[in-house]
Amino acid sequence: MKKLGNTGLLVSEICLGTMTFGNKGGVFAAIGQLQQNEVDAIVRTAFDRGINFLDTADVYHGGQAETMTGQALKSLGLARDQFVLATKVFGRMAPGPNQSGLSRARILHAVDESLKRLQLDYIDLYQIHGHDPLTPFEETLEAMDTCVRAGKVRYIGLCNLAAWMIAKTLWISDKRHLARFESVQAYYSIAGRELEREIVPLADDQRLAILPWSPLAGGFLSGKFTREGQGPQGSRRTTFDFPPIDRERAFNIIDAMRPIAEAHNASVARVALSWLVHQPHVTSVIIGAKTKEHVVDNAAATELKLSADELATLAKVSALPPEYPGWMLEFQGKDRREALK
Repeated sequence: MKKLGNTGLLVSEICLGTMTFGNKGGVFAAIGQLQQNEVDAIVRTAFDRGINFLDTADVYHGGQAETMTGQALKSLGLARDQFVLATKVFGRMAPGPNQSGLSRARILHAVDESLKRLQLDYIDLYQIHGHDPLTPFEETLEAMDTCVRAGKVRYIGLCNLAAWMIAKTLWISDKRHLARFESVQAYYSIAGRELEREIVPLADDQRLAILPWSPLAGGFLSGKFTREGQGPQGSRRTTFDFPPIDRERAFNIIDAMRPIAEAHNASVARVALSWLVHQPHVTSVIIGAKTKEHVVDNAAATELKLSADELATLAKVSALPPEYPGWMLEFQGKDRREALK
């Protein structure tokens, strides 16, 4: 278990994502089309494997993922304080002009709708799903704070914001004495380490939890794709090529992970997840699953201990190319760092 940012809330190192929960079609159909009985089995397996943290969103399958998640939790019969539930607000839920975004009106309506679908009295972690260019951060934060003060939400988090945006929101919360964001949900994988340039240092400094989504780069890091363009039948990457990656670089990383996976009698996917678990700035890795077996294999990433040499190998093959001002900060700070040796 790890602390969620600067709070006292404890969450498992693996978080069960729910983007596969539902069957309404649309963009999420390529990711998963699970029925309620399959969802029930996956959620049960997750808790059996020590996962106490679930992440969903109102927009997943048009609200169906929240509904299925709530029903699965109810069927499992867990006490409310035995699990941590996160959901999100921002995406379009209907055609009207005010049925998307992060205005006060949208948030206060959306939180009630999410609670109904989830069959819960409160949400543990309520996250903005992105940046709304029409709504000032002040309005969004005051609405989120209202949700907290009303007892409908325990903590708030953000997803997919630039570092300067995150810093600005923290300043606003501090200045206005509002609930502050405690977590950053962002794309992060061994094949996509851009988060380390600005957001990881910011999160470390401000004690924000980092919750990586798409840790397998949309399934690409499963090890089932080839340079010749072949991939597993039914893979989401064949119909929904997202998130964007440098394929040649990703294949080089996979080539480095294969012998490590064989040495540990593990899947390539488990090694990719384990690499994230080993990063000290990561709080909980969000996995997606279509079967119980996926949950079992992914959850085992917390038990896979990579050696210092293995981590060094993976760090080298996946290293980000130097970028300004990072290389200048490294160059200019060398003298001061060496003073401590």
